Amino acid sequence: MSVEVGSEITVEIEKPVAGGRMLARHDGQVVLVWGAIPGERVRVRVQRSAKSVLYASTTDVVVASPDRRDAGPDWQCGGNVFAHIAYGRQCALKGDIIRDALERIGRVSPLARPEVLGSPERGYRMRARLHVRDGRLGFFREGTHQLCDAASTGQLLRETGEWIAAAERVIERERLTGLEGMDIAENMRGDERACHLDLQAGVDASGFASLADRLTGLSVTRADRASVEVLAGVPTVSDVLHVRPDDPASAVRLRRDARAFFQGNRYLLEPLVRCVVALVPPGPVVDLYAGVGLFGLSLAAIGAADVTLVESDPASGKSLEENAEPYRDRVNVAHCSVESFLAAGPLPPSPRLRRTRRGTHPTYVGRVPRRGGNEARSGPADHVTCIVDPPRTGMSKDALGGIVRSRPARIVYVSCDIATFARDTRTLLDAGYELETLTGIDLFPNTAHVEVMAAFVNIDDR
Repeated sequence: MSVEVGSEITVEIEKPVAGGRMLARHDGQVVLVWGAIPGERVRVRVQRSAKSVLYASTTDVVVASPDRRDAGPDWQCGGNVFAHIAYGRQCALKGDIIRDALERIGRVSPLARPEVLGSPERGYRMRARLHVRDGRLGFFREGTHQLCDAASTGQLLRETGEWIAAAERVIERERLTGLEGMDIAENMRGDERACHLDLQAGVDASGFASLADRLTGLSVTRADRASVEVLAGVPTVSDVLHVRPDDPASAVRLRRDARAFFQGNRYLLEPLVRCVVALVPPGPVVDLYAGVGLFGLSLAAIGAADVTLVESDPASGKSLEENAEPYRDRVNVAHCSVESFLAAGPLPPSPRLRRTRRGTHPTYVGRVPRRGGNEARSGPADHVTCIVDPPRTGMSKDALGGIVRSRPARIVYVSCDIATFARDTRTLLDAGYELETLTGIDLFPNTAHVEVMAAFVNIDDR
């Protein structure tokens, strides 16, 4: 019997699914529910129906889980869709989500629930994208373009919320218009904060310089200009990471532009790096999607002698060059897409040359990867480890195909999307790799997101 949108039904919650909803069934039909916990019996209102799946939101909890707690003022703000679940249970559910995706999409079975490393729940976020509506700055509510108060989510430091409130007052007082969005970047200690503004075409950027109070720097981009204009200070923040605990010699300094990609959790940044570094054996390393150098330069800081870092984004690439300078005797920086780098020839890298130009083909700072002479090679790249940390869309078909053709001995995969990771896992397994280790890391507590760290070993290289 069909269920009309807007009607209410009572369901038993079975398990979590990727994206933050929970799975239930009603008369044999799948129902995906916001605001519930597995094991609960809840009353839900149907919001929409698509392809024989009902999408619903909890209106009343008939039988509550012992893990249910107060969700705060707005559990849908900023993706905080797990805020109603006790944190220990959140980590267990995210382990279930990882296992389920690998079994369904990656066809990896049977699989034990992987461990998920937890985080403090409040003030963890170092990077934030704020949207703008009528002079107000905030996150979007889940699945909408409705603005909500970012500070109320608890994801940001108290000082960050205070700065946002002060910026709103400046925007109102000075009647600033034309602001489309804002990127905030902070360091781990929270004592450096930089900001980048996206402005509409034709807007006079100079008026926004008044937002620079308590910032290390402020920059803007206008929709009608490709160039970045610095309005105040230097729009970067920096951190010193200790790759090995209590070992000053392992310290690596990473400076990054406010626009550059960087991992978002201040409390788990060093644990994440240490976990990834522990998965990399001695030998050449190729760090794909290198960003500002988080993983590759951390390895260089503890003595790795042959590291190539590949990054195509201009903002991240500029920061990467600066961060790599102390390791110029053992580090190569390739300014190109991952697809171009892998298409240019086999791994691993060899003798040093200086970068000469940028473009669609690989350009380098440091040693240039060997090209020519053995492009037909199909055996493994002996002792080479590839680190991949792709965007949420996962690796492109060309990038994944390039890795498979290059046959590195080991692939360390860091993923922020379990569905694309599961898809890529199936490809790697079919190509002769074995999934050796798998760990989750909860970089975004109270949200449905979970990061995955995995190591794949080339069976032919054993």
